[in-house]
Amino acid sequence: MARRLGWALATAVPLVFLGTFFAWPVLAIVGQGFFPDGALDLSAVGEVFSRSRTWRIVGLTVAQAVAGTALAVLLGVPGAYVLYRCRFRGRGLVRAFVTVPFVLPTVVVGVAFRALLAEGGLLGFLGLDGTFAAIVAALVFFNYALVVRTVGGLWARLDPRAEQAARALGASPARAFRTVTLPALGPAIASAASMVFLFCATAFGVVLVLGGLRFGTIETEIWIQTTQFLDLRAAAVLSVVQLVVVAAALTLAGRSRRRQERALRLRTDNDAGNQLRLVVRRGGSLRPGPDLGPALVTAAVVVGLLGLPLAGLVVRSFRTPDSGWGLANYVNLGTTGGPNALTVTVWEATANSLRVAVDATVIAVTVGTLVALVVSRRPRRRAARRAVNLLDALFMLPLGVSAVTVGFGFLITLDRPPLDLRSSPVLVPIAQAVVATPMVVRTVLPVLRAIDPRLREAAATLGASPGRVLATVDGPFLVRGLGLAIGFAFAVSLGEFGATSFLARPDRPTLPVVVFRLIGRPGAENYGMAMAAAVVLAVLTATVMGLAEKLRTKEASEW
Repeated sequence: MARRLGWALATAVPLVFLGTFFAWPVLAIVGQGFFPDGALDLSAVGEVFSRSRTWRIVGLTVAQAVAGTALAVLLGVPGAYVLYRCRFRGRGLVRAFVTVPFVLPTVVVGVAFRALLAEGGLLGFLGLDGTFAAIVAALVFFNYALVVRTVGGLWARLDPRAEQAARALGASPARAFRTVTLPALGPAIASAASMVFLFCATAFGVVLVLGGLRFGTIETEIWIQTTQFLDLRAAAVLSVVQLVVVAAALTLAGRSRRRQERALRLRTDNDAGNQLRLVVRRGGSLRPGPDLGPALVTAAVVVGLLGLPLAGLVVRSFRTPDSGWGLANYVNLGTTGGPNALTVTVWEATANSLRVAVDATVIAVTVGTLVALVVSRRPRRRAARRAVNLLDALFMLPLGVSAVTVGFGFLITLDRPPLDLRSSPVLVPIAQAVVATPMVVRTVLPVLRAIDPRLREAAATLGASPGRVLATVDGPFLVRGLGLAIGFAFAVSLGEFGATSFLARPDRPTLPVVVFRLIGRPGAENYGMAMAAAVVLAVLTATVMGLAEKLRTKEASEW
């Protein structure tokens, strides 16, 4: 009875959190559109889809997501091979650098590409500022690491004997890869592609900074309809459309992930000795001939696509309109900028972002760990397995549902007792924790699923209580995975912009909100401050993830 009560509580606490701070706000927004007077009214659906603007927005969303996903996969698969199957000096450093763009705040990514492509930037002569190509490049920049880590994690553990047998039978390297290795990587590639499509389709900060109103997506259109036109009915219809896309992408990702896990378990079960495992883990050194193509592609992506925007951002942060080059932009971070630019200094906003990130991380890690503990179990009954899979899917929904919808939903639901949080300092951390919790789940879950169930059974057979089994068997593995989970949650909180832009008070803004405000204000001084503030935010995020990477285990994180 005590064990059942414990697991029931571990399930109930996250569900109450999700229901109160995610489902309720989102359903409230949807209700505003479909039940305007308390009765079902679907006229908004026909009205919204009768507009040519809606179809243009939907088309742009799909086009950007498809193009970003295709390029990320095409460039990420060679990167996965080089960084996870080949050995060379500095591989760990390159892996860490590749991960940084994925956790960078979307506002920073947008500002970095603006600094690179705008007039006067390193690539300003190309005339790509504010174009469709610039948005797609930024989306690939943001999601490249997701493909590399997801595909590379499986590739590093593939049994090489099947490909070696194909080569021994006369197959060329290209044919052996196409007929043996690529099908084995299929689940990981499908899982990565579905998640990249999800992130591209729901991108907000990147599209808002680079595309503006010209290349808007469903996400930015929800923000425009809510903040500028106050058309909640149109925003509700678009939120439902986005939710359908999210559910389809998450379903595909979940199925691909389960196929990947089954494939890895089969390989582990069939692995007779330690010698093969050593071969798989060590990989081989880069070969001048066969590995030249993937190595060149990876080098071009790392230097050109990932390194150049960050370098351009840093360079522009030291350029001032009056004194040329210097630290004036960083000195100005201690001021409120030009007329009517900010209400607090950038350093005050930085301190507020750090405080909020700490609170959000505590909430997200607590809730996400409970979810991971429950979902990591493999019950024997089919109904219980379905319930576990459903719980896993439910906590992935905040990844794709509009953060703008969540933020505005907070304003119209958490404004009366017993949950009147409008003036509470916990409102922003809770909203950011909702966004960060899926990251924690996906980081901790692989670590817990890597535990051999026979260890728990042996401990129980020897007389250990359920609590002691959890503490002595799951506990050490869990601690090993929490470092990266904390880093992800902290980085996501630092960079969250969609919901925070609604909820942050003028006297307590976060750093991404301040960067976006500075970009929107006229004047070279404000623009220079935005560049410097974006660099500060990028350095903070990279530092957090660098520390978290040192604590990462082999099994930690599916991202």
